[in-house]
Amino acid sequence: MINIAATDAQNNFGEMLDNAQREPVTIEKHGRPVAVVISQTEYDQIKLERLRAKLAVGEAQADRGEFSTKTAEDIIKEGTQRKRKRNV
Repeated sequence: MINIAATDAQNNFGEMLDNAQREPVTIEKHGRPVAVVISQTEYDQIKLERLRAKLAVGEAQADRGEFSTKTAEDIIKEGTQRKRKRNV
């Protein structure tokens, strides 16, 4: 993993993006990591792995007979409410 200062990331943005295609780039501000830039391919892989993990949990729950009676609308409403609470 490459570590670079935020000012270097700003001044050499194109180079940082090129480096991120090969390996993650950690951006530091005042010596502390504040962000990581990764390639779109790596990001898509992370999203896919998370989705597979969620599906595995759902399949295990279904196998145990643990079904939810919530509708999709209920689930969306709960998610919206949680998001609002986090943003307050």
